[in-house]
Amino acid sequence: MITSQQMRAARALLGIDQKTLAELADLSVPTIQRMEASAGNVRGVVDSLTKVIEALELAGVELIGEGAPSTAGGRGVRLKSPLPKP
Repeated sequence: MITSQQMRAARALLGIDQKTLAELADLSVPTIQRMEASAGNVRGVVDSLTKVIEALELAGVELIGEGAPSTAGGRGVRLKSPLPKP
């Protein structure tokens, strides 16, 4: 599960707006807006949440969940390391 803060932070790191995320996740802009307006954990249809997470990860961010190994602890978002060039 991700939080609305993580969702907004991921978009900010990627430099994309809600419309672009909606297109990447194959969802409507109002769906993205409702998800980001959630307090705490994102609320919504599990299938929609899965689409958003997959779209963000494919775009280049890693969502760090509660309890995940992290030196700073807590939830977060970070850019993925670029793949090494062949």
